[in-house]
Amino acid sequence: MLPRWSRAAIRLYKLGSQNNMELRKDFCFVASRSYAKVAAAADDSTEKNFSRKAEVYLNKLFWSKPCSLALARDSPLRVEEPKYEGIRHIIFKMLLFYSKQSKSIRGANVVYQRIASQVDKPAIYNVFNLEKTFKTTFSLLILHMWLCLRRLKEDGKEGVEFGQYLYEIYNHDVELRVSKAGVNLLLTRWMKDLEKIFYGNIVAYDAAMLPEAKPDEMPNAMARYARRECSCLSLTDKESIFSGNFTFSSLENPKSDSVRG
Repeated sequence: MLPRWSRAAIRLYKLGSQNNMELRKDFCFVASRSYAKVAAAADDSTEKNFSRKAEVYLNKLFWSKPCSLALARDSPLRVEEPKYEGIRHIIFKMLLFYSKQSKSIRGANVVYQRIASQVDKPAIYNVFNLEKTFKTTFSLLILHMWLCLRRLKEDGKEGVEFGQYLYEIYNHDVELRVSKAGVNLLLTRWMKDLEKIFYGNIVAYDAAMLPEAKPDEMPNAMARYARRECSCLSLTDKESIFSGNFTFSSLENPKSDSVRG
């Protein structure tokens, strides 16, 4: 029997639940099958060579010791709260710019930008041999949303409230992505179906992290990545999380050119 993390990782490629067979038929993504169609056109020996080298890189990255994902104080990627003085400060304060809700919304926007940036980068598709489609992108968005929501829960009620703002931003982005993908009719139904998939996968990932869930003897790359990012986020301080001043582990292979050469 496959351990829970294997089943959860497989869910990343199988969008949907057992009770939504119709949607799965139209929307399900199975990475091995989709990638096989692409790989068939490539030279078999070259593909195997690339896979072996990519696996070596994955082992080095995902078996390394987890560390905080907080951005350094001098990082150009940092996003700082705007500081107004004098009359402008008074006006913005009257407009509730400095309210807890406003700060949370701004922070949640930055957090989601970090998620979208990781998911939209070519590296994540190259490393895991994924074909970039709306289906795979949606799956990866769910995984990274889960990672952030799980970390936010560690900060109790405040984190849960922040997570709600993050989810609303995610939901809006998914709606835009669905429309961009050409789904203009029955958009409301699609969004409801995608919402069911989101919560179904969240439950599966949570179950995979329970103490009684035994780790795989030979875990796949996606499971290793998720476990490590989960540990790294737990080591990331609250201020960095709530301000969005963190970044997911880089998936860029510094030797990618030589691997492909």
